[in-house]
This record gives sequence, structure tokens and C-alpha cells, in this order.
Amino acid sequence: MDTPLREPTYLILTALAREPMHGYAIIGEVAALSDGRLSLRPGTLYGALDRLTDAGLVELDREETVDGRLRRYYRLSPSGASILAAETERLRRNVEAATARLRARKAQALTPRTAGGLA
Repeated sequence: MDTPLREPTYLILTALAREPMHGYAIIGEVAALSDGRLSLRPGTLYGALDRLTDAGLVELDREETVDGRLRRYYRLSPSGASILAAETERLRRNVEAATARLRARKAQALTPRTAGGLA
């Protein structure tokens, strides 16, 4: 899977970085990580988990039955952790570059300009 990752993919991998989770827990964690900006529907999540599993970034951790329903837990694979780390580093560098430019812009705006022309 190539970087840059789409935001939902990045947040799904981030959600799984700490511990294995089942689908609805991933949905909740993605919502929390995005401060509610991203709300995954179950069909969207499970389609993404299938793609991420096929790509080797996510693995099935275990299955258990809860209230008569099968619950699958997923975990971040070593390859998924590497991709997540690379994407996080790429984003960190972008944030640093943008922050430096915004600081320079602010400093420039605070510097008084002298009027040009002939005296």
C-alpha cells in the first residue's frame, strides 16, 4: 500500500496501533481520534478492513462469540506498523514545514514596512 494514506485508512491503522479491537470499537476509536470529524459506517469499515487484511497491514487477532454473535478482533501487522510509522513521519515533516512558513509569515506581518520612493 502506498503512502500517502487516505485519512480513514490512517486512522484505522492508528486505532489498531495500541491493541487489537473489534469493528465497533474501531469505529468509536476513529471517531475519537478525529474529534468526531470522521464517522465510519460498519460497511465502510469492514470493506476497509478486508482491503487492509489483503494488503497485509491488518491481521485477524481472534474471534469470540458475544451474545450469540461472532465478534472479530483485528490487530496491526508488523507491515502495517511500518506503513503507519512512515506515514506519521511524512505528516510530521509536512506539519513542521507548514509551521515554519506560518511563523515566518507572522513575523513578516509584524515587521514595519518603510515607504519607498524619492525624498
